[in-house]
Amino acid sequence: MSQIELINISKSYDKQKDVLNSINLSIEEGEFFVLVGPSGSGKSTLLRMIAGLEEISGGFLKINGQTMNHLPPKDRNLSMVFQNYALYPHLTVQENILFGLKGRKIDKKEQQRRLNEAAEMLGIQELLKRKPRELSGGQRQRVALGRTVVSHAPLCLMDEPLSNLDAKLRAHMRVEIRRLQKRLGLTMIYVTHDQVEAMTMGDRIMVLNDGQIQQVGEPITLYNEPVNLFVASFIGSPKINVGNAVFSENGKYLIVENQLHIPVDPSVFCHIPRDRNLKVGIRSEHLMPGISKKENLHYLEAVNIEQLGNETSIAFELGSELWTAKWPGQWKIDLGQKVSVQIMPEFLLFFDADSGNLIKSAELGKSQGAVSV
Repeated sequence: MSQIELINISKSYDKQKDVLNSINLSIEEGEFFVLVGPSGSGKSTLLRMIAGLEEISGGFLKINGQTMNHLPPKDRNLSMVFQNYALYPHLTVQENILFGLKGRKIDKKEQQRRLNEAAEMLGIQELLKRKPRELSGGQRQRVALGRTVVSHAPLCLMDEPLSNLDAKLRAHMRVEIRRLQKRLGLTMIYVTHDQVEAMTMGDRIMVLNDGQIQQVGEPITLYNEPVNLFVASFIGSPKINVGNAVFSENGKYLIVENQLHIPVDPSVFCHIPRDRNLKVGIRSEHLMPGISKKENLHYLEAVNIEQLGNETSIAFELGSELWTAKWPGQWKIDLGQKVSVQIMPEFLLFFDADSGNLIKSAELGKSQGAVSV
């Protein structure tokens, strides 16, 4: 039995259009489950409904087989970490961490034992007598996590907890939260708009848009086999390169953005419909340098170059689109330079331009992307 079940969950305000519509989902015990989507997609609302902070308009929420629709938050046996950490400014770190335990009238010796355990685990032993105003963002985040640790609640909800931190600290805290979740065996539901967080932290990801589930699956599955253009564009950094595509009159070429003429390989294109409006997508790492290659070469104008040290990001103008290539190492390329790029048909994803639905995923991206160790 799943630990959490959402059955036809919906949410509307004043009987207007649903903010969330027919959400059906199961989350397993011990799973790190990420809700991701753009602002306004409904992900935080869904999390608050699970927590009991928002009323459920329709459907059923079950935790461990028990219907929770009308149970108050205190009876749901869960903890929650908010974006702003929600620390009491007049209380010390120790008092903030133990606040919930005091409310539940936990024995004082047990409170102290849990406090010491959490402080050691999170490395905040030296901060226990300080007030929140004396802490950095990362330290406040650890204090908020400390409340989760001492609660011993098996279910933890996190609502964009890292969005207020700088990039370096976010990367560090991603590792800390993931390690904490595994060490404590928590079931974690984590809301973010940052697809990098979603990809690096989640066992599974649910992509939401406009109140509807777009796709649920493992991060690498969503990257390689997105069900539609929205998921393909949302998952991956830099985002997938997309362009309009048509077949030439003689059927020998696929023409992308009226500029690229890609020879049609029957083994790759055999199931691609010729009577639909098409869009193709290709990941930035699959726009490869054309050096020492003789086939499928295209010369594209570089309009932006970003030297990142370990890799180089090059933006090319392609019709009305900007395509980005990501090449390992350091490449000396000038603005306006025509650069030889190899585009293999096997790396192309095909979408129906009208519905946005995936027609065919890339043949090479999946098989070449995973390495067993």
